[in-house]
Amino acid sequence: MLAAIRPPTSRTAHLFVGTSRAHYFTLAWDATTRRLETMHAFVDASEKHMRDAAGGEGCAVDPSGRQLCLSLFEGVLSFVKVMKPRKGAGAGSYLDEPEQIRITELFVRATVFLHTEGVSPKVAMLYQDGKDRVGLATYRVTDGRGQYGGFDPRKEREDELEVEVGASHLIPVPKGEGGQRRYVVRNNASAKAQLGGVIVVGETRMLYLDDESKATVEHVLDEASIFVAWAAYDGLRYLLGDEYGWLHLLTLVVDGEVVTGMKIEKLVRISRPSTMVCLENDLLFIGSHDGDSQVVQLDLDAGTAEVVQTLDNIAPIVDFTVMDMGSRSEEARANEFSSGQARIVTGSGAFQEGGLRSVRSGVGLEDIGLLGEMENVKGVYTLQTNNSEFQDTLVISFSTETRVFRFDSQGEVEEVEEFLGLSFEEHTLLAANVSNGRILQITPSKALLIDSESGVAVASWQPGPGEIITAAAANENYALLSADGKSLISLNLDNDLSEIARQDFGDTDQVACIDVPDTETPIGLVGLWQSGSVSIIDLRTLQPIQGDTLRNNDTAAVPRSMVLAQILPPKTSGPTLLVAMSDGVVHSYSVTPCTFALTNRKSVVLGTQQANLRVLPRADGLTNVFATCEHSSLIYSSEGRIIYSAVTAEDATFICPFNAAAYPEAIVVATASEIKISQIDTERRTHVRTLPMGETVRRVAYSPSEKVFGLGTIKRDLVNGEEIIESSFRLVDEIVFSELGKPFQLGIPQGDELVETVIRAALPNTYGSPQERFIVGTSFLDDNPALSYRGRILVFGVDSSRNPYKIAEYKVKGACRCLGVLDGKIVAALVKTVVVFEYTELSSSSAKLEKVASYRTSTCPVDLAIEGNTIAVADLMKSVSIVEYRPGTGGEAPTLVEVARHFQSVWATAVAHVDEGWLEADADGNLIVLRRNEAGVTLEDRKKMEVTGEFHLGEQVNRIRKIRVDASEDATVVPRAFLATAEGSLFLYGSVAPTSQDLLLRLQQRLAENVETPGNIPFATYRSFRNAERETEEPYRFIDGELIERFLDLDEERQEVVCKGLAKVEEVRDLVEGLRRMH
Repeated sequence: MLAAIRPPTSRTAHLFVGTSRAHYFTLAWDATTRRLETMHAFVDASEKHMRDAAGGEGCAVDPSGRQLCLSLFEGVLSFVKVMKPRKGAGAGSYLDEPEQIRITELFVRATVFLHTEGVSPKVAMLYQDGKDRVGLATYRVTDGRGQYGGFDPRKEREDELEVEVGASHLIPVPKGEGGQRRYVVRNNASAKAQLGGVIVVGETRMLYLDDESKATVEHVLDEASIFVAWAAYDGLRYLLGDEYGWLHLLTLVVDGEVVTGMKIEKLVRISRPSTMVCLENDLLFIGSHDGDSQVVQLDLDAGTAEVVQTLDNIAPIVDFTVMDMGSRSEEARANEFSSGQARIVTGSGAFQEGGLRSVRSGVGLEDIGLLGEMENVKGVYTLQTNNSEFQDTLVISFSTETRVFRFDSQGEVEEVEEFLGLSFEEHTLLAANVSNGRILQITPSKALLIDSESGVAVASWQPGPGEIITAAAANENYALLSADGKSLISLNLDNDLSEIARQDFGDTDQVACIDVPDTETPIGLVGLWQSGSVSIIDLRTLQPIQGDTLRNNDTAAVPRSMVLAQILPPKTSGPTLLVAMSDGVVHSYSVTPCTFALTNRKSVVLGTQQANLRVLPRADGLTNVFATCEHSSLIYSSEGRIIYSAVTAEDATFICPFNAAAYPEAIVVATASEIKISQIDTERRTHVRTLPMGETVRRVAYSPSEKVFGLGTIKRDLVNGEEIIESSFRLVDEIVFSELGKPFQLGIPQGDELVETVIRAALPNTYGSPQERFIVGTSFLDDNPALSYRGRILVFGVDSSRNPYKIAEYKVKGACRCLGVLDGKIVAALVKTVVVFEYTELSSSSAKLEKVASYRTSTCPVDLAIEGNTIAVADLMKSVSIVEYRPGTGGEAPTLVEVARHFQSVWATAVAHVDEGWLEADADGNLIVLRRNEAGVTLEDRKKMEVTGEFHLGEQVNRIRKIRVDASEDATVVPRAFLATAEGSLFLYGSVAPTSQDLLLRLQQRLAENVETPGNIPFATYRSFRNAERETEEPYRFIDGELIERFLDLDEERQEVVCKGLAKVEEVRDLVEGLRRMH
């Protein structure tokens, strides 16, 4: 819970926070340190086994700021006094201990403080009694001496009013500005309702009660609705949000201070709100759990409103699929490095806010211009002419020619047939602005130095007879060339391309890559082929200054691209040398500015192919480096560290910076088929691409061969005040991210049908070859006695027009909750059983399902995880059981045999196989790792699953998806699964290498003692396992990656304290940085 309070001695408001574990604290913003500071904290040590409040936890604040009312448990209200700090007490000691008051109103829907004239606060409660009647009751919280009342309905209830059954909210109304003192009226037959009462929000009517005069004013709604949130605009106007995504304005009609009526009007379509807050400048913030949050601009005098900003939200994640490393296949193995390279597609939102979300954490690339379709691009370069401060010319190199495009200040582009004497007849290796206002162009046959004003070639250089230039690099004063890959030549640009040094390698080695950085000292970078070495050389002599050999016995990789760039701030570090190898590995070195010594070598895997490195200047004087490969990445600095982050440009082949007048700080991106102008983010962000469906996407399955998503959706419409529910199966194109074909509508005349599960599977066709299919499980809503079945299993194919068509249908007696595939057979979890079906395809449009084995569960299966011939069944109430499928032998029928079980009551929500066992999530927000005890002495021991890890995540996990990652042998953590929660979070679960477990567990314990947390909540308590039956003191064999990464936020002195006796600070820092790159 969250609430804003204003302590008596504070100039600013404080934030009151309550957690599910009865930790309560207040936070205040410290403008000096720019941090939230904990001002007051306490733990409510009351009875833990009381039933939670029916209306959810809530906190009401007295308008005078003297009391807080916490609604936590049925039949109990907790009051907290806000006091002035006592002398000698700390500045934050202003909250009294909570006082619990028993009340007879058990099922309280809403609680608010009313605006009163006296010193005793007054509270109003909207409650439901045992006969399903809904009433409004008011009580005085304290008596004249400040003592809490007994809340006796016979003696102390001041108001009692029966309201409509659909009433959901109470809105306290402030008193008018007249200031006239009011008295309780005994005979309210002629009394008038004045300001200062409470509004009861119902589904069909609004009721205003003046709690002093007992007079009421009622307004019947023209159209019934379910209101879910409200916010006060002023004393007479209130904003209401309803279940169906409409924003309403409720206005009190007054005559002076007498309320004579109410009116309500619709304003604008919005997301379904969870909370609403009025901001300054007539702005309204709408926080939505079921859709995107929004900011609305209000003009209530004109009766209008407009959504001016949308904030992406992927909650609740009902289902999701992982498209790892851009490979578009859940089965494909991912690379060890996957920072942002995993694309996750979620079914998010509810009903009208529902849709498909493509989520990717990385550096965003937004296309702002398209130059045209061009193939076989070999390089792109930008030039600056006409003494302009902006670049206005784009040089594009192809295999056999060069083309030039000119841009004006408005962004208009023109291709020119000739330009300043540049050579158009061959491939361009380099084009750049150099000193003295000249342009350098290097082609395989020559190097040209051209005057940018006259277009006259002032100098040229050609390689020796029979030689061609194979690589070139330059800065403003020097050029470095490679002839036939066997010779290095250094040219002085200030002296008209005079050759100042040459080095021939002969047959001993070959040049693999070169570069010339912009440094005061004339140096070059050279990577050699045979030796696999890199060197920093003196351009005046071509003699090596520093170097290192990168090849080892395990790899034949060679350096293919190099840059020297000031990525980190100069105050903290010298320039960084990056070397991209042919196998996708990028090595980095810290370079000492004066001696150019190479130290602190690190390696990162970006992909499986070589990366081309390109420097991108930043406005602050630092540089970023763009690595173009099959999974392009941006290398930049953040918080004093080098960050590698994926870029949302999987198809880029070449890039270059392009600071044009019409496209400031843009880049040019060449792909296999086109040239684009794009804006690039300077650092990693979470990018969400939304396909609005207007329906709840309940299930998502992805077919890599068909390149489509199969969706099971539920649609809700309000027709003449009645909700109409429809469900369908539909396809969405993976590339265009749009709907395909015609959806298959579920349902039959005898009953409404809902989709329960959707999977894709490769099932045998009539020839025995695997064929891509979608399998859908359904259930029926109504208990129609005429129906002999309660659900269906449907098998769909995709036709040439990319429409789904039904191949098979099997009717089952219970709802089909989830599905899986085991060796070409369909495994279905029904209401009480798990059943294995043999699938036989008769033709391309017909098939049959035959039941071959079954297993009866404890209560109701909610999820399946299949590994080999083993099936893990997540039970609604009885945790996880392990079942083996055993084919029949000797004419016997196949069987499903339970071989192990977790003998605890756990309300499971999801299960998945991980290498160390089975990962289970429950409804209380816990994660449990289970392992079969196959080495047990007795049969009972072997059937009992062991708990090898417990952890409180704090959010309900709806789905766990296993991922497969090829990690190096020395990897500290290997990713195993993604987890998606109802709160919209995505978590990465990984296995810790045995050699690192002790270090990380001890590091976690040290960090828990040294890292400050809001409310000073102990880490062990926050992450300890907890459900209705038991609660532990700390997590068991689980490591919180978020806490581990907090190590990088500590100052050096605190890092020394944490690492004392564990390892060197630098070793721990490198370890944590490596873990941080995983997500």
